[in-house]
Amino acid sequence: MNRTVRKKAITTAVAWLVALLIFFPIIWMGLASFKTEIEAVATPPRLFFSPTLENYRDVAFGRANYLHCAFNSIYVSFGSTALALLIAVPAAYAMAFFPTGRTKDMLLWMLSTKFMPAVGVLVPIYLIFRDTGLLDVRFGLLVVYTLVNLPIVVWMLFSFFKEVPPEILEAGRMDGAHARDEVLLLLLPLALPGIASTALLAIILSWNEAFWSLNLTGPAAAPLTYYIASFSSPEGLFWAKLSAASTLAIAPILVFGWLSQKQLVRGLTFGAVK
Repeated sequence: MNRTVRKKAITTAVAWLVALLIFFPIIWMGLASFKTEIEAVATPPRLFFSPTLENYRDVAFGRANYLHCAFNSIYVSFGSTALALLIAVPAAYAMAFFPTGRTKDMLLWMLSTKFMPAVGVLVPIYLIFRDTGLLDVRFGLLVVYTLVNLPIVVWMLFSFFKEVPPEILEAGRMDGAHARDEVLLLLLPLALPGIASTALLAIILSWNEAFWSLNLTGPAAAPLTYYIASFSSPEGLFWAKLSAASTLAIAPILVFGWLSQKQLVRGLTFGAVK
């Protein structure tokens, strides 16, 4: 019994240590956001200081409009996720339950598009956006995020749908259910945990995407990633203000992820035990 308790205590301590190491940059960033600029770059770092809210006042109401950028991030992240699911659900359904000899090749081809560096296609996409008037437009960024995340969304949904017993859909077919009924009334409720975890991951990926937002947007459609980058200027890098801006930018998605962690874990383990 003592050995079991000791092993459990060691495992718990190691888990807390790993979690602390992973979360340490966020803790340090949060502390730096309450320091003055001089304290933020002091060597050695100051662990004890008089906290100030000046940085938050400056970043929220100063050079960039936080609420405007936060709304853009919400619009683009949730909108691109909804559009990706709208496209990926029927695609994954077809490949999971009506596979052909090319299904695996198609999945591998879709995943291979993630291997290409984004900068490799920046110029053509930039020119297309310029000519179609989508530069610095929220909908344009929404489309790009959808295309960027679509391969991952299709792959995850395909894996989750493969865990659904096909006999259930066949029974529905025998009762006269059409393809639309199979998807809406049978498949989606059964695979709901997997769909939820896929949607959460797509939202997080879109929220954190910085490359396309920095190159395809300006003040009008700027999301929070653009907002953070605005605090790096020719005058220098303002560490305290940058930390405050980063804290404000990650706070919504951090809270959202924390509240949704049960659904995320449940979805990622969907079909693990039969």
